[in-house]
Amino acid sequence: MSSVFPYKSAIVVTCFPKQSDWLAKEIEALDFDVVSKSISEVEISGYMDDCMRLNMYLRTAGRVLFQLQRFRANTADDLYKRIKSIPWENYLHNDSYFSVTSFVRNEHIKDDRFANVRVKDAIADRLIEVTGKRPDSGPNRDHVVIHLYWKEDQVRLYFDTSGNTISKHGYRRIPFKAPMIESLAASTIIASGWDKQSHFVNPMCGSGTLAIEAALMAINMAPGLLRENFGFMHLKGYDEESWQGYRRLARLQVKRSPEFKIIASDMNKNAIWSAKENAKTAGVDHLIDFELCDFRETPVPESPGVVMMNPEYGERLGADKDLEEIYSAIGDFFKQRCKGYIGFVFTGNLDLAKRIGLRTSAKIPFFNARIECRLLKYELYQGTKKIRD
Repeated sequence: MSSVFPYKSAIVVTCFPKQSDWLAKEIEALDFDVVSKSISEVEISGYMDDCMRLNMYLRTAGRVLFQLQRFRANTADDLYKRIKSIPWENYLHNDSYFSVTSFVRNEHIKDDRFANVRVKDAIADRLIEVTGKRPDSGPNRDHVVIHLYWKEDQVRLYFDTSGNTISKHGYRRIPFKAPMIESLAASTIIASGWDKQSHFVNPMCGSGTLAIEAALMAINMAPGLLRENFGFMHLKGYDEESWQGYRRLARLQVKRSPEFKIIASDMNKNAIWSAKENAKTAGVDHLIDFELCDFRETPVPESPGVVMMNPEYGERLGADKDLEEIYSAIGDFFKQRCKGYIGFVFTGNLDLAKRIGLRTSAKIPFFNARIECRLLKYELYQGTKKIRD
């Protein structure tokens, strides 16, 4: 893609709120320097080809945005004129389909959708004048995706090189109840400090996302290998040979099966079936021991290791007495069965979490959708003592 995008530009990688620390850690591991970081994005500098590598390897990201231009615009007419002046014929094929996403905070714009329409019109009008053909556009993000960031009079225009979000890793064909999204699961595992050399135990596994993400990390399988379509593939200058080179390299970096155990358990047979099918799609079903049992009966190999749980957390304390009993039982399970491990509970209900009755050594903030959550860390040493509320 160097002939079309021969220059370095700002690259903004987005994530869910409170995940940027873990995203930055991943990006730095790929030898990029972080320019800036906010609650839900990390900015670096690089070439369009770097976007291929980021889309291939990042587990905690949502979108990889390559900045095309930045300029000033006060009104929708200003925006239209500036965008129409961009040589879109250099970037989009004559038969292109494109979509527009946006973040708009401008006093002249009451509805983001109006800004999106003006962007679509400017691009379409330019291409009609230059090529004589109007491109198709719509809401689908499976081809070219253009992202508008417009705050006051500051405009930044990006190509969303991911297209559909990469926060979903492509293996979860059969969800169960309200599963944790893949990028969040990966972030919590990275935040746990798991060394990928010791056991990983996931009681109450649901659709298996935590265990599957752990298995993918254990063998160093890049999440981009599980996906066939990205936004950058639909731009002019897309270098198929270069992308296949990244795929070959990523496949070569996959490690052999680990010697430690990854265990996922659930008392619901539909959950276990769902988790097994998802693991099979991800290509890691042979790496995970699935157990149909109550979480208290989950096999826990001799330490060391990490035990991570994502129990239901309801809406408020007292809404479900069963949940109070479950959280209390989690504390007993940690104390009695997981000595020598480091325990983690991901929850959006800190009142319920008090029922666990063990002292936390860390409370790491996250968001699950719009719910503020914590990843609670417990050092489960021999002789861990309960505390009283």
